[in-house]
Amino acid sequence: MTQPSESDISILFATRVVRLFVYGGVALILALYLAEVGLREQEIGLLFTLTLLGDAGISLWITTSADRMGRRKMLVLGAALMVLAGLTFALTDNFILLIIAAIIGVISPSGKEIGPFLSIEQAALAQLVRAEHRTQTFAWYNLVGSFAAAAGALIAGAVVHHLQSAGAEASESYRYVLIGYAFGGVLLMTLFLLLSESVETTRTSSTVHPLGLHRSKNTVLKLSALFSLDAFAGGFIIESFLAYWFHVKFGADERVLGMIFFAGNILAGTSALSAARIASRIGLVNTMVFTHLPSNVLLCFVPLMPNLPLAIGVLLLRYSISQMDVPTRQSYTMAVVAPDERSAAAGVTSIARSLGASLSPTIAGYFLANPLLMGAPFFVAGGLKIMYDLLLFRSFKALKPPEEGA
Repeated sequence: MTQPSESDISILFATRVVRLFVYGGVALILALYLAEVGLREQEIGLLFTLTLLGDAGISLWITTSADRMGRRKMLVLGAALMVLAGLTFALTDNFILLIIAAIIGVISPSGKEIGPFLSIEQAALAQLVRAEHRTQTFAWYNLVGSFAAAAGALIAGAVVHHLQSAGAEASESYRYVLIGYAFGGVLLMTLFLLLSESVETTRTSSTVHPLGLHRSKNTVLKLSALFSLDAFAGGFIIESFLAYWFHVKFGADERVLGMIFFAGNILAGTSALSAARIASRIGLVNTMVFTHLPSNVLLCFVPLMPNLPLAIGVLLLRYSISQMDVPTRQSYTMAVVAPDERSAAAGVTSIARSLGASLSPTIAGYFLANPLLMGAPFFVAGGLKIMYDLLLFRSFKALKPPEEGA
């Protein structure tokens, strides 16, 4: 008979696949859809900012309460908010209603994780696996997520292209993707209900601490500040904006965009396994920094490319190393905090990332509205990310996780 922990790990991997599949699909079309229904670039940027701010607020409450109120309950609630956002975006183009749905609901303009899911799942996985297997588990967890996001982008692009070729209006074809996103939320609710008690934490103290943190509070707050800077930089180049930039700059259609992000996510996911092997040799912090730096240099070269094939080539080269810091960052955060702080630590760092990322889309929207500044998001993002890498190395090179200290 399968042990509860084994089945729970399988379910958590399955929820990651479902979630990233619909995230990848909706990120491909979201900016294009909003432009199609009449929003300007500045309004799209503002909407994305409010989406990420709302996500930060909802996630703060859910993740810092998860260990106390129950991780499964909070995961189901997050999935319900996905359904709310997907249906609202699909059924109305009223800007005020879209803002409300963006703030309250959960929808991903970046194609990456958003909402409370990642934080709680990280904490559960760190509890279910042994310390020496943690980084490798997170690497596979990110690999399946990247592959799912790749498939989601590819299939969404193909579906939209097919519907438009058959005579559907562009906005109508995009709405089918949004309805699929809402259906993904329903499927997630079902899967989360199948989790066992093994994913819940055993608290070591009855004291309720602010933000759910106690011993590791200072470490988590320092990490959060740095992760917020990285996410602020990343907010300039979320996938919805990348899709819009390639569409406007080079005339790439939805099918081509789907193939770009399919290939990019496949490369990013595969690199996660390499990150685990590298980390076992040079350490988690070194891997986070020394694989991230060159990817940010490549980012600055994308808008300098004179044609679509070269721009795609540089972007894909960046994808091949840009996400190697993700499983190592997740593993490091789980390693340097107490077990009963893991949900809260993952939540606080994730929320810091959401807050950082929420500020930049509004600025990026103004850049994209000006033909002379369309390349600026790449340069700003690359420069800030390089700064983040250097500060991270300086601040945390001496703080080793337990397995490296041994």
